[in-house]
Amino acid sequence: MTDPLDAERAAALAQIESLTREFDEVVAASKASNADDEHDPEGATIAFERQQVVALLDQARRRLDDVDAALARRDAGGYGTCETCGGPIAAERLAARPAARTCISCAR
Repeated sequence: MTDPLDAERAAALAQIESLTREFDEVVAASKASNADDEHDPEGATIAFERQQVVALLDQARRRLDDVDAALARRDAGGYGTCETCGGPIAAERLAARPAARTCISCAR
């Protein structure tokens, strides 16, 4: 059985890789285009698309950071303990969010 944190880390890395390729494609497309990106009547601009991918990439990197922090907590013996109140994080919450730092009560 795959460890949930390892699976979450692999998923985050795959997402980062995919989004990085997508970003590179958007940048390449903008270099190859002579369109007036700022006044494109077709809708979304290349700049908008690029910023959207950048935002998703930042989110994926934060997800990876959260998973790495959870792995460090596990190695140190603190995984599954709420960083706010020190109580246990419910198994159901960890199943849904393996990198959770807080219990449900503190997350509210």
